[in-house]
Amino acid sequence: MTLARLDVDGFRCLEKVQLELDPSYNLFVGPNASGKTSLLEAGFFLGRGRSFRTRRLDRLVRTHQESFRVVGRVRYEGVETVLGVGGDRKSTEIRIGGSPAASAALLSAHFAPQIIDPEIHKLLEEGPHRRRRFLDWGVFHVEPQLLEVWHRYHRALRQRNAALKPQTDPSAASVWDTELMSAGERLDALRRRYLERLAPTLSEFGQRLLGLPVSLAYQSGWLADMSLSEALARSADRDRRYGLTHIGPHRADISVRVSGQLAKERVSRGQQKLLAAALTLAQLAVQEEVAPGRGALLLDDPAAELDQQSLGRLLDLVSELSVQLFVTALRADLPGLGQPGAVFHVEQGRITPAASGA
Repeated sequence: MTLARLDVDGFRCLEKVQLELDPSYNLFVGPNASGKTSLLEAGFFLGRGRSFRTRRLDRLVRTHQESFRVVGRVRYEGVETVLGVGGDRKSTEIRIGGSPAASAALLSAHFAPQIIDPEIHKLLEEGPHRRRRFLDWGVFHVEPQLLEVWHRYHRALRQRNAALKPQTDPSAASVWDTELMSAGERLDALRRRYLERLAPTLSEFGQRLLGLPVSLAYQSGWLADMSLSEALARSADRDRRYGLTHIGPHRADISVRVSGQLAKERVSRGQQKLLAAALTLAQLAVQEEVAPGRGALLLDDPAAELDQQSLGRLLDLVSELSVQLFVTALRADLPGLGQPGAVFHVEQGRITPAASGA
C-alpha cells in the first residue's frame, strides 16, 4: 500500500496542502521552522490517529482556525481507500472509506508509518511508557489478537483499581483477579514472542549502525521468578493500602544494552539516536515481513546530531527497506537515498512541488 495523495487543512502551520506523492521516495526541502516537520506529523496522524510531538489537540489546530483535517488516499493492488482524520481542540473523528472508524488502530491496516526524528533518543532516555507503546505497536502488527487482549487486560485493570479504592468491599478487587491474570499472562506471552522475533534483526541493524553488539532485555512488570498470580497475591496488601495495582504488564519495560551495558549509560547522544533508529527500522522490517507494503518511514532531518559517517550508515540501511519514504532536509542534495521520485519545497507552511532532483 502507498499513500498516493495527502490533503491537509488547518493542521499546525499548514495551509490547504494538496500533494500527489511518489510511491517510493518523497523529499521535502526548506529552512528550519518552515513546516516540514508539521507535514510529517500530519502524515503520522493519518496512520496513527495521534501526534508524535504532543498529546494536546489544541496545539495541532492552526491559529485562527477552529479545526483541522487530514485526508489521504491509499492505493493497494489497484484499489483505493480514503482515510480521514479531523479534529478540533477537544476531540477527533476518524473515517475509513467514508465511514466512521471505531478505533485509531484500524487506520494502520491501510497506512502504518514509523518516525525517526531528532527526538528519537527519548525512546531510550524517557520512562517505560514510551517503550511499552513502541513494543505494543510492533506486537500489534505481528500478532492479530494483541488488540483484543490488550483491551481485556486494561479493562480488568481499571475495574480492579476502582475496587481497590477506600470505602469499597476489600474482597471486591479479587473478583477481577482471574481476568487480569488471564489477559495479563497472554499479553506478556505475545510481547515475549515478538521480542524473540525482533532480536536478530535488531542485532544486525545495531551492529551496522554502531559497530557494537546490541541486545534487548524484557521486564514483564513483576518478579521473574514467580507467576503473575503469585505476584498479585504478594502485592495484595500494598495494592489495598494505596488503592492501585502495582504489578502486571502495565508496568513492563524493555532495556536496550550495548556491549552488555545499559545504552543510556554507555553511548553518546548521537549514538543513542542511531540505536533508537536501529530499533525503529528493525520493527519496520519485521512489520514488512508480516504485512508487506503497508509500512512507511517518516525521516525528519536525518542529518541532525549525526556526523557524515553515521549519517551515511543510517541512510544506506534505510535505502534497503522496501517502504515508502517521506524525508525532510535543509537542502535537496541529501546523499545515500538515491534520486527522489518527488521533491517539494516548504516555506512558511506552503508546500509546492518541484521537478524531480531539484
